Amino acid sequence: MFVTTAGRTTPGMVQEAKEAAAELGVPFHPRKSLSVSSLQEQWRDDCIVYGKNRLELFLYGENSPYFFHPNSAAFRIKRLMRGEPDPFLEAARIEPGDTVADCTLGLASDSIIASYAAGPSGKVTGVEGNPFLAFLAEKGLKSWKSGVREMDEAMARIEVVSALSLDFLKGMPDQSADIVYFDPMFEEKLLDSDGIKELAKFAIYGLSEELVEEAKRVARKRIVMKDHFRSERFGLFGFDVFRRKSSKFHFGVLKKNMSRHN
Repeated sequence: MFVTTAGRTTPGMVQEAKEAAAELGVPFHPRKSLSVSSLQEQWRDDCIVYGKNRLELFLYGENSPYFFHPNSAAFRIKRLMRGEPDPFLEAARIEPGDTVADCTLGLASDSIIASYAAGPSGKVTGVEGNPFLAFLAEKGLKSWKSGVREMDEAMARIEVVSALSLDFLKGMPDQSADIVYFDPMFEEKLLDSDGIKELAKFAIYGLSEELVEEAKRVARKRIVMKDHFRSERFGLFGFDVFRRKSSKFHFGVLKKNMSRHN
């Protein structure tokens, strides 16, 4: 990985790009009027392009860049504002003031919904194992303008942590999050998305017995997992399944305390 700038740049953008490269621990290479593909051929690597309005991740050999976009969260929040249900929230039961640990941040769509539901008094932490995806998500969540105030505020409240989910949970105190969330479907969703199929190589998620046990220790209310409707992980780890007709994925829930939240 290396960092460069957009074709039309300024001294300020160059400085920001250099600072980003230093933060990520990767080289900065000046653009020098070269195309992105030419620069990548020279260095034979993926690159992050620092532009005026957004960051773009170009995978080596691919023509279409990846950049942060709230994706389905945009229309999901509009539905919630109209009083319509959201399957993720029906499973997670996130209430204002809740603390949520999204251990598979990925494209941040579910974290945005969680942050909207938890509100200003809540806290959502998105954990991303790949430092480059974490960097793009963090910058995008803080800078994206959707035109919907409630959504922009929800995105800005999300704290992004670049870490493996197991390491993150091991560093959390007992019962320090209301909801712990996993989405091991991330890899499959990427493979189904045009233009970012190769991003699957960045996906490092998986579910292990140790990870689930740590989640049980950290979660106060429930652990939620989104997975393929044929997944054996629901039964393997004892999740109660919220089955959804005509959907290729379901939500599984492990409840902790029997209360009004459950």
